[in-house]
Amino acid sequence: MLDLSFSKMALIGVVALIVIGPEKLPKVARTLGALLGKAQRYVADVKAEVNRSMDLEELKKMKETMETAARDVEQSVQTTASDFEKDWADTTAGLGTDLPALEPPPPYYVRPAKNWRLKRGAMPQWYKARSGVRTKALSGAARVARYRPKPLNSF
Repeated sequence: MLDLSFSKMALIGVVALIVIGPEKLPKVARTLGALLGKAQRYVADVKAEVNRSMDLEELKKMKETMETAARDVEQSVQTTASDFEKDWADTTAGLGTDLPALEPPPPYYVRPAKNWRLKRGAMPQWYKARSGVRTKALSGAARVARYRPKPLNSF
């Protein structure tokens, strides 16, 4: 912005003190600071808007180049596909045998091989107790008590 050295700033301050007076100088300084802040914010907003518009222009150019590239690829794929179809038709024309088109059979429902009666069958309590199947949920204290090591001198 402006190139102001310390001596120039001091000179401006002395002139302002003489012209405005010591009573109004703080109020004028606050007002000047507020106006300077508004001006800086306005300049920052303008810069941001210019940057956004430049980015938008770049994005539009990039979009156009991508669209043209996509069109070119699509055209090349179409020409390759039509050439292939033409070559295929020329190759298969000499065979003279028309094979029926093989279509996969439609899907059909297969019932899952589950038998819920077997799952819900009752297991005898003596078998559960013998094999150690847990029949009830244990609390934390009960689990500690169950798995606590046995004392060595139990009489």
